[in-house]
Amino acid sequence: MSSSFLLSSSVFLMIAFAAAAAASGDGLPRHEPQAPAAPAPAPIHPGSPTAVTIIPNTQVTDAFKKGVPMLETGEYKINAGRRDAAGGVEVHNRDTDVFYILEGSAVLITGGTVQEPKTTAPNEIRGASIVGGESHKVSKGDVIVIPRGVPHWFKEVPQVPLLYFVVKTTAPEGTK
Repeated sequence: MSSSFLLSSSVFLMIAFAAAAAASGDGLPRHEPQAPAAPAPAPIHPGSPTAVTIIPNTQVTDAFKKGVPMLETGEYKINAGRRDAAGGVEVHNRDTDVFYILEGSAVLITGGTVQEPKTTAPNEIRGASIVGGESHKVSKGDVIVIPRGVPHWFKEVPQVPLLYFVVKTTAPEGTK
């Protein structure tokens, strides 16, 4: 992976986490006092809310070769998305997807009605196709935000591989 990829990914992460923070609240700006800068304490235990996570570039590179998750918490998920062909329809009832297209292109269908819907896991629906959705041509450099509950489908992938960085923010249980 090139340094421009890593820089782009870092910028994307900052944007995605800022969007997630804004989306999880009531949309009103927050002006909270900032404490003076101090060295960060060592994490109490791995996975604590104050632990900093660094995913080494070799692990990121390997994840994009396979298109697999890199990190998952109760509040967010980070995945290395990879498509070498069209996919199935997905609907996430609690997750908002933020995609940053790194390579390739696709036709993404959003909205509409899912055909042959099947619940595959709690709050997760898969389907065969979408009727009545909106078609979008997406390619390298595009950022896509798909709110929770919106059907989406990579219907065509004419330029492979389609590599896309995914940040999924998870709404609290019971959120409408």
